Amino acid sequence: MWYPQNKNELEKVLKNFIKKPNIKISGVHGIIVPHAGYEFSGEIAGKGFSLLPKKEKAILISPSHYVAFAGLRSLEEIKTPLGEMKITPNNYEKLKYEHAIDNQIPFLQMLGYKEVLPLVAGNITNNDAENIAEELAKISSPIIISTDLSHFFPYPKAVKIDRETIKIIENLDLQTFEEIDACGIFPLMIVMNLCKIKKWKPHLIEYKNSGDVTGDKSSVVGYASFWF
Repeated sequence: MWYPQNKNELEKVLKNFIKKPNIKISGVHGIIVPHAGYEFSGEIAGKGFSLLPKKEKAILISPSHYVAFAGLRSLEEIKTPLGEMKITPNNYEKLKYEHAIDNQIPFLQMLGYKEVLPLVAGNITNNDAENIAEELAKISSPIIISTDLSHFFPYPKAVKIDRETIKIIENLDLQTFEEIDACGIFPLMIVMNLCKIKKWKPHLIEYKNSGDVTGDKSSVVGYASFWF
């Protein structure tokens, strides 16, 4: 399981994770957070979620891990031990499940969010990403981008690769975008275009990888959280 399935245990874990980091912030419009099992990346994600404004609706964009397709899809339903989350009505083709979406929902429920538009991004071009970003720019709801960073490199190599990815994201460098090593490359493409349109800037909150958590540094997965 990606997170505790007992309601009380899940709430306890989330309260421990959702803690504001000691950083200077202003005008948070959204976050980029990892979607691994909570024991690996929940603390990093929680610091991002702690910065979200208090609203009822959010937009959540993740990569697809189980189905190959082009464009965007949504989900049929979302239910966690904390209850069912209302899905914003939409005309996208529906998927049954995507953990990169589901893992974020308990955080939103703990923060009092009542409704989410879950978007799963399949294969898209940068032109597609621009068009999606232009539509998102018209909506005031906070945006959550779900992605992990590099997968299964030895610790030193992973850190080097991930630091380059972080630099590209912070600089909104779409010219070198293809050098990003992240499962959520298409959601990142969307949010980088959105930030350019809205003149927002992503700021790193925290970076770690699974080696920092487990101590096994032979083959790690990278996790980072940002606010923008």
